[in-house]
Amino acid sequence: MVQSENPSSLGHDAEQDAEAGRPESRDESDAETRLLDNGKTYDKEQEAGINLGEKEPSSTGKTKPKKKKQKSEQDRLMTAEINKLLNESPLEKNVTCGFWIFKGPFYQRFANQTAYVLLYGIVGCIFSMTYAYFNGTITTIEKRFKIPSKNTGIISVGNDISQTLVSAVLAYYAGKGHRPRWIGFGLLTIVLFCVLTTSPHFLYGPGEDALALTAEFGGLPDENATMEAIEEQRSKTLCRLNGGGAECEMGEGNFAPQLLLFVAQFISGIGGSLYYTLGVSYMDDNTKKSKTPALLSLSYFLRMLGPAIGYALASFCLRLYIAPQMHPVINNKDPRWLGAWWLGWLVMGGLLAFSGVFLSMFPKDLPRAVARRKVEENRAREKEKLALKSSEKERLNAELDQKSATVEGKASFQDMLKTFRRLITNKTYMCNTLSTIFYLVGYTPYWIFTPKYIEVQYRQSAATSSMVTGTVALAFSAVGVLLSGFIISRYKPRARYMAAWNVIVGFLTVAGILAYAFIGCPGNESSVIVNIHDSSLAGNTTTCNSACSCDYVRYSPVCGENDMTYISACHAGCKSLHVNAEGKKIFYDCSCIPGNEGGNSTNQFTRLTSSDLSSDNSTLDMSTLNQLEVLANGQAMPGACPVNCWTQFVAFLAVMCCLKFVGASGRASNFLVSVRCVPEKDKTAAMGFGMTMCSMLAFIPSPIFFGWVVDRVCLVWGKTCTNKGNCWLYDPQSMRYSLNFTAAVFIAIGSIFDLGVWYYAKDLKIFDEEVKEVEMQIVQHEEEASNEKNTEI
Repeated sequence: MVQSENPSSLGHDAEQDAEAGRPESRDESDAETRLLDNGKTYDKEQEAGINLGEKEPSSTGKTKPKKKKQKSEQDRLMTAEINKLLNESPLEKNVTCGFWIFKGPFYQRFANQTAYVLLYGIVGCIFSMTYAYFNGTITTIEKRFKIPSKNTGIISVGNDISQTLVSAVLAYYAGKGHRPRWIGFGLLTIVLFCVLTTSPHFLYGPGEDALALTAEFGGLPDENATMEAIEEQRSKTLCRLNGGGAECEMGEGNFAPQLLLFVAQFISGIGGSLYYTLGVSYMDDNTKKSKTPALLSLSYFLRMLGPAIGYALASFCLRLYIAPQMHPVINNKDPRWLGAWWLGWLVMGGLLAFSGVFLSMFPKDLPRAVARRKVEENRAREKEKLALKSSEKERLNAELDQKSATVEGKASFQDMLKTFRRLITNKTYMCNTLSTIFYLVGYTPYWIFTPKYIEVQYRQSAATSSMVTGTVALAFSAVGVLLSGFIISRYKPRARYMAAWNVIVGFLTVAGILAYAFIGCPGNESSVIVNIHDSSLAGNTTTCNSACSCDYVRYSPVCGENDMTYISACHAGCKSLHVNAEGKKIFYDCSCIPGNEGGNSTNQFTRLTSSDLSSDNSTLDMSTLNQLEVLANGQAMPGACPVNCWTQFVAFLAVMCCLKFVGASGRASNFLVSVRCVPEKDKTAAMGFGMTMCSMLAFIPSPIFFGWVVDRVCLVWGKTCTNKGNCWLYDPQSMRYSLNFTAAVFIAIGSIFDLGVWYYAKDLKIFDEEVKEVEMQIVQHEEEASNEKNTEI
């Protein structure tokens, strides 16, 4: 088998072989023998490679730069030095994998970057599952414990509150310690979050209402029970002139389960801050800088899979009854059905506990990273010795020793304040952090309200909306993250180029959001009739539904034969419901819908006739005259009137996929700029400080702000016995303009701060190769100056 003669490929393969635990290649052994036979080989290679502009003839007669070949040779020599150091150095405590009795060669073979990145990404996937699962089961939790939606919003921001309080301090102190074990501690707090979230079920049980619907507690199986429950619920949407309509919903349920859920969310914020800040900084510190973008993108990709899996798990668990060991007498289509919302938390908690133990077994520093840093320090000393006079060598060595000591300095409150002061006065870092905050605020409505936005604007079902946001958008985001990470690792662009790309991403995002504002469905915006009778405002004015008692009727739209959508059958003044043999429902005797006896409506509405009413056993006997009077009024069918918004929806989907791809392509570059613009010792503290700022200024206030923006365009509010309920119907055009224009303003401001990052990042070095190149040019320049001085003498 013919071996490759490309030095760069040999060096790369050697490093991969060492990380995988395989024996060194023949080329590595030769390189190591060269180093052992002649200790000055490296210095000679350095001296030969100082003149970067030298060229050598190629086989085709053309000249090509010698720099690339020298660089590949140096990489091969460095790999050999690293392997030699790993083989000869004793196993120190800070690079030992495992703890207690879980130590030894078997565990030590996993102390490499590949194992860490995969495990870190898998843990992130499970962690992100928890938030998706919570969103997927929250309606069932609200129904079981009678939690109002406003309290649910307070519960969901508990993790952001804790991140605001502790992220910066925890990141500083934990960053000075054993980061994998701190990450393991953080994952244990997330396990506690899962246990606390599921604890209300074990403390309060399934509930009396749910137990009463099981065979064990006397419930009788009845095939018609579900249909009767559904019909009873629907009958409350009719116009009841003599009372008996929908009743108001009573107040809040037990407060203790709500408190448990909030405490659980609060604790999860602590674990989340440790996982995100320490995990990524540990990855960056223990990998070659050129590999960081690709590995980071891989971990982002694995985390992106979490929400889709979380929603799938929620769907599976909710198909099971809340008490799985019992036999319900209803099916999951019954409105009284309660799914096993608590089951998924046990699954995710177990997975996090299992993976958290393994993640905490990683050493404080990966062995290969420690060896690489030692070799680089030795090379730096040798380079400086070539350039500096002998009188300055001692000063240089003292400075290098002092630098190494400061990196491992002990944590203290005074040093923490100095660290935060350095971060606040770092212009590049602050511009990047402020840019991130404005981006997060601008993206908030699309994270929270996208399914609702699609339903309101384009009349798509909830299932279609969830599918779009959970699968299609996820696919484009994943491609953007992976592609950008590998491109950055392959071509190693300078910091200014990456900062410029972030600016382009920002303005492309603004353009896309402005396009959202003009992708509307005109038919949808003029097809709804809002005719709410308010006696306090209208006085004694009589309207078509003023006597129908519709105050507490839920939003359940009906389509009138005039092709207009009404809030409910009650608001349309419909007093009766007919169900034919095929199960098709028609509301009739609707006082607010003009009669259309000719049947010329565009939705091909099929009107009821006297023969239909005569064959209806559920309708009271009426005289022929009464039947004619009833049938002369308008009629309606359940559901909103069909509006064709498919073209606009496809256009919206195309723009959204482009924005997801473009936005995801800037994540890796933004991270690299943020961690390279601060001193190495401040990296973890910078990530924690940034998380605190983002939680305080973006994650907590932005949902409240955009909730207020969306509520301002509400047309129909629900009512409870004591307060105003949720919004039932929004003005599509006002929502489209207010939401998108507001978000575009915030993202435009973030793009302006990205311009500041671009300006201040002109001297920022992202990859090791850039630093080495600069060092070599400095050495060359100083040697040339020294030679000129000697010539003059």
